[in-house]
Amino acid sequence: MGWFSFTQEIAVDLGTANTIIMHNDKIVVDQPSIIARDAKTEKLIAVGERAREMQGKENPNIQTIRPLKDGVIADFTAAELMIRGLVKMVSSKNHWFSPSLRMVVCIPSGSTEVEIRAVRDSSDRAGGRDVYMIKEPIAAALGIGLDVLAPEGNMIVDIGGGSTEIAVISLGGIVTDKSIRVAGDDLTEDIMEYMRRAHNVKVGERMAETIKINVGSALTELENPPEDYVVHGPNLMTALPMEIPVSYQEISHCIEKSISKIEAAVLGALENTPPELYADIVKNGVYLTGGGALLRGLDKRLTDKIGIQFHIADDPLHSVAKGTGVALKNIGKFSFLIR
Repeated sequence: MGWFSFTQEIAVDLGTANTIIMHNDKIVVDQPSIIARDAKTEKLIAVGERAREMQGKENPNIQTIRPLKDGVIADFTAAELMIRGLVKMVSSKNHWFSPSLRMVVCIPSGSTEVEIRAVRDSSDRAGGRDVYMIKEPIAAALGIGLDVLAPEGNMIVDIGGGSTEIAVISLGGIVTDKSIRVAGDDLTEDIMEYMRRAHNVKVGERMAETIKINVGSALTELENPPEDYVVHGPNLMTALPMEIPVSYQEISHCIEKSISKIEAAVLGALENTPPELYADIVKNGVYLTGGGALLRGLDKRLTDKIGIQFHIADDPLHSVAKGTGVALKNIGKFSFLIR
């Protein structure tokens, strides 16, 4: 970018767990959606990875806040600080002047007008001159290379941190959609609760997330099972240190209820799908995106349960961000963008 380029175009996947920003077809920011601020002055101390490192280790003068909950903005002021801080990471040092921003931001398909306005206002106040919105399932479909304008049914299941977005897309629009507030964060909470109840050990959010990554599974029988993960934490009764090996079978049992809710939501969306589009989905399969798509055995479990092939996207964590970038480059072509 040179001195005479005063408009910067960025695509933003504003996620509950991670926020990804694309610029010039490249991922330039991939940071946890969290900030640390001064408890008294509310001044921003850190954003992204630096703030995540402080989580659970704060002193009374520092607050760590996740501005988004269940896929939508829960803390307006913190969201603005976070977006502003992440956008600053993008800004090229070659600019003599601060550029104005054209932004495309993805939102959950089930967002209310109030929730959409909150995202727009936070983006405007963070420096956005032109702010467009795109629904997450359409962004995910674009990101994995589907032709969303074709007269053909494609089904996307995007399992993020705060919400699971399920949509059937045809002719550039969402024909059937289902948005549920059950996703990766709920699995993390299930693990925290299970460790407390079954092993009498207290684990924080970051440790529960690590357990999920290392031994998380949607099935109790895997062809290539991971090794048990050793958890260190304090005994809830005595406060003495404990060392507990946790198996993937245990985690599979403890997240069963949340996985079943996702299953039910997928079936609910299929029930409301017109027959012609249903036939396309049976032929093409269903595409899994988002961090939740990486859960071991989830694709096999859904395939066996529903009888339609489920495919994990090549890069499920970045599918939505890449699709938002495609929409940014083709703003004039896509009428489904919300301005």
